[in-house]
Parts: sequence; C-alpha cells; structure tokens
Amino acid sequence: MSDLARQQADFQRAILAGDDSILADIPDSAKEKRETLFGVYRYAYGSRLVEALRNDHEFLHAYLGDEMFDEMGHAYVRAHTSANPNLRWFSQGLPEFLRTNAPYSDYPVLADLAALEKALNDAFDGRDGTVLTLAEFAAYAPEVWKDLTFAAHPTAARLDLLTNAAAIWRALKADETPPDAEISDEPVRILVWRQENTPMFRELSVEEAMMWDEAAKGVPFGVLCSMLATYDDPENAATRGAGYLHGWVTGECLSGVSA
Repeated sequence: MSDLARQQADFQRAILAGDDSILADIPDSAKEKRETLFGVYRYAYGSRLVEALRNDHEFLHAYLGDEMFDEMGHAYVRAHTSANPNLRWFSQGLPEFLRTNAPYSDYPVLADLAALEKALNDAFDGRDGTVLTLAEFAAYAPEVWKDLTFAAHPTAARLDLLTNAAAIWRALKADETPPDAEISDEPVRILVWRQENTPMFRELSVEEAMMWDEAAKGVPFGVLCSMLATYDDPENAATRGAGYLHGWVTGECLSGVSA
C-alpha cells in the first residue's frame, strides 16, 4: 500500500471508527491544534449524514424539532456506518433503530413515523410497472372470476403501525398541530403505493387488509371471497370483495390479473 493510500485509509478509519492514529500525520496550525482541525472533518461527516436523514424524514424532523432530531440523527450516525455511496439509502435502518434503541424506543410513534416516511420514499423510488385498468379487468367473463389472481404493483407495500402516526403525518403535512401520540388498540393497517408519480397511502379495514395480503400471495378471488365470508355477512362477501378490487384498480394499486 502506498503512503497516500495508507493515509486515506487511516483518515477514513478515524472518521468512521474514532481511531485517532491519523493525528500523528496532521501538523498543528499556527492557530489550532491538530485535534481541532481534524474534528472539523469528523463533525462535517456526521452533519452531512444527519442532513440526509432530514431530507428523507421531513415530517419526523418537523415532529421532533431541530435540536431533538439532530441529537437522534447523530446517535443513528454513530450506530450505522454509511455503506452505500448513494445517501438515499443511509436512512433505511432508521425505523428499526428508533424501535430498538432507548430513549427513542420509549416513544413508538417515532419508529412509526419513520416507517411510514420510509415506505413513501421507497414507493417514490420503486420500479415502474404496468397498471391494471378496469377495461382489462372487465374483459374476464363473470364465470371465471373465481379463478382470477392479481399482481400487486411493484411499489405497493403493506405495513402495520402501532400508533396514530398516520394521523400525525397528515396533520404535519397540512401544517396543522398534530394530535397527541397514542398507542392504538389494534394495528393501524396501511397500504402504500405510487399512483402515477405520487406516493400515496391509506388505511385499510381489518377485512380489506386481510384480502390484500392474501391476494398479494396469489390466492384466487373465489377463495378470497370465502375468507371474507368469515368476517361479515356471507351473503354479500363477493360484493364486498368486488368493491375492494374496484378500489385497488382505480387507485392503480395492481399491475395485472390472470385466470
């Protein structure tokens, strides 16, 4: 290894791991000690990563405020080395970090807000896919509907939140005072997807969430209706199932159907 390559490796290790052996290669200036000079680079590195977190989590930042977000961000930076040259992916582990590390784990709404924003970011960056239309769906004769299976759009994802983070997100987006954080009695079932170029989300009922989860696995429509019959009135299970499908198609949540 050349001297330059060694110095570069030492410099990187000093920034990422706190190894101060690089200080032996840095002279003091006329005004500052080498520790202060190198500290500028170390702080700038962490601050740039925190800035990336702010860009990816606009409403978590708004919810926490500058000081608390920066404190949280630097804690995340210390725990997670940036492993990808594209800063877009640095924040991927933030929801899990907030869920499992004190003091943030004491406030589940933080992990839920981060998870919702992550899902919306992922939907925005997700790969393109065909969009199933009502005309394509209607082309199938009613007698084969029971055998139809559906493909979710590549950007579609489901997540369950433990808190009212979705309501807080909506309030923050509308520049309104968010409601107090609350733990939900049961999971808040969220569907996230991209409609045209806009990431979207909406809450699903227990029944619709079950149908979506099973439909995404390739379960045929006839079986889905049988499952819906266990949730409510069996007589109109097929009607309810058709209603859910209509919403998914018009919302551009599906990319295909086959018999």
